[in-house]
Amino acid sequence: MQTASVTIDALETRAEPTKAAQRSFRSLIAAGRFIHGAELVSTRGYAPMKAPGALAELGEALCATRRMGWLSMTDSPGGHTMLPPDWLGRILRGTDKPLVLHLACKDLNRSGLESTAWNYASEGFENVVAMTGDFPAGGFGGRANPVFDLDSVGLISMLDAMNRGLEVPGRGGEKRRLPPTHFFIGCVVSPFKRLESELMPQYFKLLRKISCGARFVYTQLGYDMRKFHEVKLLLESHGLDIPVFGNVFMLNRTVAAMFNQNRVPGCVVNDRLMEMVEKYSGGMDKGRAFFLELAAKQLAVFRGLGFAGGYLGGMSKAETFLEVIEMADGFGRGAWREFAREIQFPLKDEFYLFEQNYGTGLGESGHFSRRYLASLHHPAPSRHVTLNYRLSRFIHNKVFTPGTLGHRIMKRFYEHWDKSPGLLSRGMNALERLSKTMAFGCRGCGDCSLPDCAYLCPMAACAKFTRNGPCGGSRDGTCELHDKQCIWSRAYERLKFYQESEQMLQGPAVIPRNELRGTSSWANSFLGRDHHSCGCAVTKQRGPNKE
Repeated sequence: MQTASVTIDALETRAEPTKAAQRSFRSLIAAGRFIHGAELVSTRGYAPMKAPGALAELGEALCATRRMGWLSMTDSPGGHTMLPPDWLGRILRGTDKPLVLHLACKDLNRSGLESTAWNYASEGFENVVAMTGDFPAGGFGGRANPVFDLDSVGLISMLDAMNRGLEVPGRGGEKRRLPPTHFFIGCVVSPFKRLESELMPQYFKLLRKISCGARFVYTQLGYDMRKFHEVKLLLESHGLDIPVFGNVFMLNRTVAAMFNQNRVPGCVVNDRLMEMVEKYSGGMDKGRAFFLELAAKQLAVFRGLGFAGGYLGGMSKAETFLEVIEMADGFGRGAWREFAREIQFPLKDEFYLFEQNYGTGLGESGHFSRRYLASLHHPAPSRHVTLNYRLSRFIHNKVFTPGTLGHRIMKRFYEHWDKSPGLLSRGMNALERLSKTMAFGCRGCGDCSLPDCAYLCPMAACAKFTRNGPCGGSRDGTCELHDKQCIWSRAYERLKFYQESEQMLQGPAVIPRNELRGTSSWANSFLGRDHHSCGCAVTKQRGPNKE
């Protein structure tokens, strides 16, 4: 397999950013030194700029220390209503530290996301982590209605298009190109998944994010260094030189229990680690020494494994951040190897893509799981490979695949009906709606993604309507809302049965065309109106090559 290598140096061929502070994040990474970043979680409530409170004071204190490389501001984590990240960014942008702002899709449609991105660029905030976001957890008068007009892949594609100069309609209908932005786009990957059907779509989606324009990676939160290492091994196996930042979160008893009970989507603390948390929390210091050392050991392992840096969170004082960093610096040069083996708290029967190196306890570079490789050629039966799925594949291959006789016939019919609609066309539309509602729970979006999702409707079966791969919130294959199995876990099992799983997230980002809502998706497919004909052009990225 051949894949194009993406490097930080290649990004510098674009126009220079407008703010030196934002440009320095690329420079920090390109310098090749291990750097430390701090996560600042916003708050809910009024905070005047003249007296912004404890969070701003923490940010200013972190900016004042030379040990902190950059600061990252979250966008309503956990789905809670909070001040937006640019509020804090405006307070701290006078410092010399690079600022990274998160941008989530849960509250804003594509127009709102684009407007926010223009605002970020105008304010000089050019380092952006694009994410789908957690499902809303509350709001005024009850839970807010989520948006999820785009997902993280769609958002990355939009930011990348803005970097290239976004093409928009002019007043006379002609195309005009807007001035290019200079976003340095980041993404998140969640490797802490127990099941193969959960983990592999996460990896495939990461590759898709990179092919769409992501240029640095944050890992989600967990306590298994072997899984952290797999992210590096995956990128290495594809020739991708993308900086990865390991997530270091300093636990306490309350937060560990939330992670253990799956009350924070994507964050994992297994039962064995929870037992240790309970044990040490009973001490005089309530476990602080244990939690501090665990964080420092993780940081040391990330440096030893060649991560670009450590992304530190869960701390409310600048002194604590520095304490973790200094403790990590104080360990012996080779101590990280022992820590890497020590900090492995997997879930029961957890799946790994790479074989384990028994000398290090980590993954073996270039050696994919033998069991996984064998299963690609001899996949196990799955209850998700239903008669409905088999029939859907058959019809698609015979009728909806361009170049087939069925496609040519139906295209000709719909071209005629589009010009002269009549009783027959209305009958076909009724047949389409009835059959798709019964078979897939169709919501009439008019821009069908059934072929993209192994004939599972993302509008009906996914709480976030994701069309480009799974979010990071599932646990044991179950949606973060705990009400259904993740659509992408089911899709993976279906596609693997037909030996197509590794191609499941190839191709351009799927950007649904909302203007087609309520119209015939069959007509839009045959007449080239849907996203299959009008999608964004991005480089195709293959799954792991196991030949």
